[in-house]
Amino acid sequence: MAGIYKAYDIRGIYPEQLNEATAEKIGRAIVTFLKAKKVVIGRDMRPHSVPLFQALVKGITEQGADVIDLGMCSTPMCYHANGKLKADASVMITASHNPAEWNGFKICRADAVPLSGKSGIGDIEALVAKDQWEKPARAGSVSSYNIADEYAKFLRSHSKVNRKLKVVVDYANAMGSREIAGIEDLFEIIPLYKELDGTFPNHEANPLKQDTLTAIRAKVKEVGADFGAAFDGDADRCGFIDNLGEVIQMDLFTALIAQDILSENKTGAKIPIMYDLRSSWSVKECIEENGGKPIMSRVGHAFIKAQMRATGAVFAGELSGHYYFKENFTAECQGLAMIKLANLICAKNRPVCELVKPLRKYFSSGEINSKVADVRPILDQIRKTYADGNLFELDGISSEYSDWWFNVRASNTEPLLRLIVEAKTPELMAAKRDELLKLIRG
Repeated sequence: MAGIYKAYDIRGIYPEQLNEATAEKIGRAIVTFLKAKKVVIGRDMRPHSVPLFQALVKGITEQGADVIDLGMCSTPMCYHANGKLKADASVMITASHNPAEWNGFKICRADAVPLSGKSGIGDIEALVAKDQWEKPARAGSVSSYNIADEYAKFLRSHSKVNRKLKVVVDYANAMGSREIAGIEDLFEIIPLYKELDGTFPNHEANPLKQDTLTAIRAKVKEVGADFGAAFDGDADRCGFIDNLGEVIQMDLFTALIAQDILSENKTGAKIPIMYDLRSSWSVKECIEENGGKPIMSRVGHAFIKAQMRATGAVFAGELSGHYYFKENFTAECQGLAMIKLANLICAKNRPVCELVKPLRKYFSSGEINSKVADVRPILDQIRKTYADGNLFELDGISSEYSDWWFNVRASNTEPLLRLIVEAKTPELMAAKRDELLKLIRG
C-alpha cells in the first residue's frame, strides 16, 4: 500500500499496490474525512476500474453516504457532475496517462475542489492505516446519473463555430470519446483509435510524449485537416496539432485560447488569465495585448485551481496540457479547449499555423529532467549564481534577464530537478541551458 498516496491523487499498480480491499477503506476514509453525504463517482475504461468501483462504493455506502454512479466518463465530466449535482465529494477512477496495469482515484470535495497530498490525501492515508470506522446511522444508497447530455449542452453553449472544421482526433482508446461525444457533430471528425480499450493497444495515452503524436501528425497532413486533438487516458489533458502537422506547444496553446476568451470581453475591465511559470514570455505578452491581466502560477492542478479561485481568473493553461475553465467549476475541460480553438479559427478566418506563428518568437529548451542525489545544495548554488537577475521563488527558482530566463524546480515525487530555459536567440538559449545543466549535474 505504501507509495500510492501521491501529491495530487491516489495511484498504483493493480492489484499489487491498489486493490479492492484498499479501495473499500479509501471509500470509508473519504466519507469520514469530508463528512460526505453524497458522492459522485466516474470511471475510465480500464478493466479493473469496475472491481475498484464496486469496492469503493461498498466502503462509501457502508460508511453512510449515498453514491451517484456516472458510469464511464472523462475526468472533466466527473468534475462537472460534482458541481452540477452539488455533491459533497467526487471520485474519478483512473490512472490517467499511466500504462494499463495502473489505476487510481482523483478525489474532490464539494465544487470540484481537488484534494492534494497536503490538503486531504495525507489525511485519507492516515485514516486507511488506522482502519477504525464509526458506525453510521444508516447505509447509503446507489443511484445512476447520465451527465452526458448536460455536459454536451454546456460545451455547445460556448460554440461560435460557423463552418465544419476538419479535425483529426486521437482518442488513444480512452475517455476522449466520452469527453467530446456531445460536440462531434459540430466538426468533420477523422477518428484515430476510438474503440475503448484499457490495454492501450496502439500507444500510451500521453500527448506529452512526442512519439505518441506520430500517427495524428501524419493523418492531419494526409487529410488536410484544420487541426488535430490528442487526448490522454482520462481526457483531462489534450495535445493540439496545427494544420501543417506541427505540434502546438502547450503553453502557446494557452495564448490561443486566451485570445478567444478575451475577444468576448465587452466590459473594458482586464480579465485575469493564468499561465504556469514555465510558459513562454509570449504567453504573458499575448494576454496583455488582448486586454487581459496575466497572472503567473506555480505548477500543479491543486495549486492552480486554488489560485484561480483566489484571483478570479477565468482560464488557466499549464505546460503539461491541462486547460482550466472557471465555467467548469474551475477545473479542466478539454472539450471546451477544442471549441475555443475552433471559435478562434472561424473568427480570424486563418489557419492555425498562422495564428501560432507570431507566438513562436522565443527559443525554449523544453523541460529537462536531471537526477540528483541532493537537491538543496544545487538550488543554493543556483540562487547565488543568478541573484543578479529578477530572481523569485514562486515554484522552485526562477530568474529573468533582459534577453533570457530560466526556472529550476524539484519534482514532487522523485529525486529530480526540472529545468526550462527560454531566450531571444537559439544560441543564447543553448549557452544558458548548458551553463545551468553543468551546475545541476556537476
